[in-house]
Amino acid sequence: MWPESGSLRLALAAALLLIGISGARAENLDAGKSAPRLFADGCASCHRSARGLAKGRFRLTLYLFLQKHYTTSSDQAAALSAYLLSVDEAPGHRPARVAKPRNPGRREGRPPRPPLPVRGR
Repeated sequence: MWPESGSLRLALAAALLLIGISGARAENLDAGKSAPRLFADGCASCHRSARGLAKGRFRLTLYLFLQKHYTTSSDQAAALSAYLLSVDEAPGHRPARVAKPRNPGRREGRPPRPPLPVRGR
């Protein structure tokens, strides 16, 4: 039915062998990078700092969001979410409180003024 079917089979086998040998493998270029490096490579072009990006989210919701939208593996999403949460709120860090002045009428750096004399006495 096919002329020279033996040579056609040989050519097909050779083509399949070449495809199998020279097939490009997909490689994760971000594998093995630290979380700060992942942020610097993928996020820093849009975000100036990692601080505040977690915005009080739970670790699980942040992880799921990053896994769905920004990372290529679950390991990277876990590392990046842990990094963002650690940067957002450092352990033992409390928001700075503004100290109230002890004497609101007193000016800083100057001695107190004597009271004004009472007129009409």
